[in-house]
Amino acid sequence: MRLRALLDTDTLGLRLLGGEDELDRTVRGVMTTDLRDPSRYLSGGELVLTGLAWRREPADSERFVRILATAGVAGLAAGEAELGSVPDDLVAACARHRLPLFSVVEDVSFASITEYVVRQVSGERAGDLAAVVDRHRRLMTSGPAGGGPEVVLDLLGSDLDLRAWVLSPAGRRIAGSSVPGSTPELPADLSARLAGEHLAASRAGRPGPYRVTQAGTTYSLFPIRSGGRDLRETVLSDWLLAVEADAGDWPAERLDLLDGVTQLIAVERDRRDAARTVRRRLAQEVLELVQTGAPPAETAARLRVAAPVLLPGLGTAPHWQVVVARVEWDGGEVPGGPVAQTLLEEVLVDPGAFGPDPSDRIAVAHTGDEAVALVPLPAVPDETGGTSANGLRAADLLGVIQEPLSRGLDGDGRLTLGVSASVHSAEGLRGALEEARHARRVAAARPGRVCAAGHEELASHVLLLPFVPDDVRRAFTARLLDPLRDYDRRHRAELIPTLEAFLDCDGSWTRCATRLHLHVNTLRYRVGRIEQLTGRDLSRLEDKLDFFLALRMS
Repeated sequence: MRLRALLDTDTLGLRLLGGEDELDRTVRGVMTTDLRDPSRYLSGGELVLTGLAWRREPADSERFVRILATAGVAGLAAGEAELGSVPDDLVAACARHRLPLFSVVEDVSFASITEYVVRQVSGERAGDLAAVVDRHRRLMTSGPAGGGPEVVLDLLGSDLDLRAWVLSPAGRRIAGSSVPGSTPELPADLSARLAGEHLAASRAGRPGPYRVTQAGTTYSLFPIRSGGRDLRETVLSDWLLAVEADAGDWPAERLDLLDGVTQLIAVERDRRDAARTVRRRLAQEVLELVQTGAPPAETAARLRVAAPVLLPGLGTAPHWQVVVARVEWDGGEVPGGPVAQTLLEEVLVDPGAFGPDPSDRIAVAHTGDEAVALVPLPAVPDETGGTSANGLRAADLLGVIQEPLSRGLDGDGRLTLGVSASVHSAEGLRGALEEARHARRVAAARPGRVCAAGHEELASHVLLLPFVPDDVRRAFTARLLDPLRDYDRRHRAELIPTLEAFLDCDGSWTRCATRLHLHVNTLRYRVGRIEQLTGRDLSRLEDKLDFFLALRMS
C-alpha cells in the first residue's frame, strides 16, 4: 500500500504534518516503538508508530528521525497523548530527512492502525495468501471475544501446510495447529527449549525469525511483540510463534505473511491484557487491605466480590495462595514491579493447561519492585469432611521456568519467587503474604538467575520475626551485635563471622575451627572476646538463641 492511502481512511485519525512529496512510498509493515534507538527491529518500509516517550529534550528528535531515515522506514506517525501535540522540533527533523510525518489523535489506538496496515499490506503483496490473512482477521474479530490465536494457527495448518504453536515465555502451549493427519502435540520439554532459544536470541538483539534445530527438526521462532519499550520490560512476558519449518528457505511473501500473523496475534494478546484490568484492580485492593491491617471482615467482603471473577462457576469460597516475585536488572534502570507482574500472569498457570484462558484466574498486583499474586485454589472435600486445596509448589514451579527464563535474564537480571502455603480465609492472608515474602528472601540468598522457595523451607522463628516491632528489633540487635561490629572495625577481628560459624556448627569447637581454618585455641580466644564484649555466655542455650535471632534480624 502507499502512504497516501492512510489519509483516505478517516477512522485512523491521521493528519499529515509534512512530507507531501513522499506519499507514494510503499508501506511494507508497521511497528510501534518508544525506544530511543529501534534500529535493530527495523528492516525498511515500515510505518513507525510512536507515543514520543523517547523524547526528553528537543535534540532527541533529530537523533531519532536520523535513525529511522537511515533504516529506510516509509513514514512516522506520532501520538498526541503524551505531549498534547507533536513538537515542532520533530516536524523540523522529519522535514530535514524527507520523512513523512503524521499525527495520531488521542482517541485512536495504535492497535487499530496496526490492524488496518497489516490487513492492507498483506492483501496487496501476497496474492492468494492474502485470502488467508483476511480469513484470520475476520475470524479473530467475529463475536465479542474474537476467534483467538487457535483459529489463526488452524488456518496456517489447513491453508499453508504449516504446524505452528503460540508459546508463553516458559514454553507453555497457548495455542497450536496441526496439518491434517499429523500429531498436534508439542512435547513440554521441547516447548521449554524453544522458549529458551527465543529468549536468548531476543536478548542478544538478533532479528527474527530465529531458526533452531531440535532432534533433527528445524523450527522458526517469530517474536510476538507487545510493544516497542525497553526489551527488558517485555521479554519475560512476550509470546512467541514457533513454526515447524525452516524460514530461511521462504520467499519474502511468506515471511511477510507470518509477520502479519504475529501482529494479528499481538492484537488479540492486547485485548486479553486489557481484560486483566479488573483482576489487577481486585488484587490491588485486597493487597492494600491486607498490608494496612484492615479488619478480616472487610478483606473477606472484598474476596467474596473477587472470587466469582477469578473462579467463575467454581464457588465463592476458595482457598488462596500468595506468590511474591521480584525481577531485578543490573543498574536498576527498568522498574521491576510491572515486569514481575506481567511475568507472574504468564507463568502461574499449570504448565499442562492448554490455551490462554487459565491465566484469567490469576490476580496480580505490584507495589514498588515487587509483584504479589493471589492464586485462587478450588476447595475440594477431604477425608475429614472438610475441604482442602492442592496448591502450587515452589520446586515444581522452578522446574518449569528456570531453564528458559534464565536465558531471558541473560546475565544482567535476576528473578526470585516465594510461595506461601494455602489459606482458606481472609484472616490467613496477611500471614500468607509475609510467608511468601520471607520465602522469596530465602530464594534471593541462593545463587542463580532464577530461584524460588516455598513455605515448607521456612523455620518457625522466621514466621514470628515480622510481628516484632521495628524499634524493638533495632534495639535488640544493636545491644548484642554493635559491640562486636565496633571491635571488628577497629581490630579486623572477624568476631561476627566467627559467631555465625559457631552457631551454624551447633557450638562444636572442632567443626567450627575446621570451617574457619583456625586453631581451636584461636577460636576459643575469639568466642571468649565475644562473651566479654556482650556479657553473654555462649555455652547457655538462651544466649545462643538470642545471638541467633539477632543475626537473623540484622
